[in-house]
Amino acid sequence: MIAAWRSVIERAQAAAAGRSIEVLAVSKTRPAQQIRTLAEAGQRAFGENYVQEARGKQTGLSDCSIEWHLVGPLQSNKCADVAGHFDWLQTLDRSKLVALLARYRPESMPPLNVLIQVNIDDESSKAGCNPEEIATLAHAVGKEPRLRLRGLMAIPAPATDMALRRKAFSRMRACFETLARQHAGIDTLSMGMSDDFELAIAEGATMVRVGSLLFGPRGRE
Repeated sequence: MIAAWRSVIERAQAAAAGRSIEVLAVSKTRPAQQIRTLAEAGQRAFGENYVQEARGKQTGLSDCSIEWHLVGPLQSNKCADVAGHFDWLQTLDRSKLVALLARYRPESMPPLNVLIQVNIDDESSKAGCNPEEIATLAHAVGKEPRLRLRGLMAIPAPATDMALRRKAFSRMRACFETLARQHAGIDTLSMGMSDDFELAIAEGATMVRVGSLLFGPRGRE
């Protein structure tokens, strides 16, 4: 696993060609010991899909210096848990969650880093807002001092034709650049997974979410 992790880091850095790039280890369904192994090797950021599963891991790994990201859909009844125990939320997709997250973010913690999830391919089965809704959500987040808007996240359709994925990544980059012109502090474009992260980086990703290449195959992360 350590060798696989080092390989992914090297490939990501090579694709970035000198730009800053972060690899998020997607650890959903993976045991805490595997997370600990990577954390001790130097991996800091880990992504979880399910709040309850993540909370158990956070308790068992409290002695590790880990930056926790929620990368799965967020329900309103989980906002308090996310605001109180995560460093990043990558899946904000509707306005009603903003006030709840801000209300529950403890004053003792830094502002919660937030990415707006965009349904860039307009898939009915996938979460995320439409590109036209980004500005409204960004404005809502920007008014909350307990939240910090950092950028955008997307999971393009898993097309077998990589040219179609490239087009989706390119559209996301355009959305990201527009958002960056409108708001200060926008620095994160999270897109690309195990089978396409180098393509995503070539199209402007600053963070990629990699699971199966690090931990072994267990469904699409």
